[in-house]
Amino acid sequence: MSTASHLPVTWSETENVAWKTAIPGRGWSTPIIADGKVWVTAGLDTPAAPDEAAERRKTSSNSQPLTISDTVTLHAYELDLKTGELLRDIALMTQVKPQMIHIENSYASPSPIWDNGKLYCHFGPSGLACLDVASGEVLWTKRDLYVKHENGAGSTPVLWNHSLIVHCDGIDQQYIVAIDCETGKELWRAERTGELHENPQLRKSYATPLVTELNGRTQVLSPAADWLYGYDPATGQELWRMNYGRLGFSNSAPPLLRHGLVYICTGYMQSNLLAVRVAPDGDGQSASLAWDHTQQVPSVSSPIIVGDELYMASDRGIASCLDAKTGKVHWRERIGSKFWASPFYADGRLYFLDHQGDVTVVAPGRVFQKLATNHLEGILYASAAAVDNALVLRTDQAVYCLRLP
Repeated sequence: MSTASHLPVTWSETENVAWKTAIPGRGWSTPIIADGKVWVTAGLDTPAAPDEAAERRKTSSNSQPLTISDTVTLHAYELDLKTGELLRDIALMTQVKPQMIHIENSYASPSPIWDNGKLYCHFGPSGLACLDVASGEVLWTKRDLYVKHENGAGSTPVLWNHSLIVHCDGIDQQYIVAIDCETGKELWRAERTGELHENPQLRKSYATPLVTELNGRTQVLSPAADWLYGYDPATGQELWRMNYGRLGFSNSAPPLLRHGLVYICTGYMQSNLLAVRVAPDGDGQSASLAWDHTQQVPSVSSPIIVGDELYMASDRGIASCLDAKTGKVHWRERIGSKFWASPFYADGRLYFLDHQGDVTVVAPGRVFQKLATNHLEGILYASAAAVDNALVLRTDQAVYCLRLP
């Protein structure tokens, strides 16, 4: 959600575009707006030679189409929010023989985090970097958070009390770790304890954690393959866990907390939306299923809650509005093609960004009301950002700033 106001409802390549700036490389990270600047990350890769690519492909048990690169250099780009001028192109790190990734993923899909003059950029097994924004100096990198993602990284770290909490859920190992923001050193690590599927491909997860207050204490809500966990963010102690009770892997959506319920999506093949109640239980806590929903639940895109309603958009182009307390469906409508970017709420409106560059603007409420559908050139996988009267969108080709005249 955003406090931005006076945002455009309609736009095109020639209407309400304040600026459009092409970005080199490929990245699905969400733009970050801070101090009048827009930051995005991207990877510039050199493809592996055909013979080498064929040999490396044999080492993977993944049946999906893959991007196989010889090297990738990971960049942070700084743009001026007013003009769109590309102010700086900062190379953060180079990875030789990076992990193979799904052909629809990028090497820069986790979103950067800006805090107190530092930009933290996570690239999964390629590494984590801390950039001093004022000087452009890379203060530290951490290159040992290695797991086999198979399809590439997707989880964004979360910031808590001068630490970054990072999910590392691959086919080979699964853990959550806290990194000191000042030094890049590991503070704690917690291995996943829930029993997982015997097929390694069903053990991976790409979800982002959430740090929040629940039952009178600060907790990390952490969806992984097959299990939802609660951790103490200071120590990594596991506080509770709950099995989904169904297949759950490659889940990407972060959890939501509202109305005393934790909402999660279980991931691929048959994604379900679970509303979980976490309650005190003796000296500890226990989690139980309050309700679930099985139709048109996204595999990648995150739901959003506005008031008492939960909104989501599926991989098949269907948007839904549910009662967040009970799971009752208020409406379900086809509004686009494939949705990977998460819906965005600002200025009293919902923005749904689809794969083909279309953004459908919807009025929140229990009755479906479409306000507009707008098109930009390119693919929309990154979620939107907004500040003041500026709506910032990122396609696979460019970053746009949309404003009313």
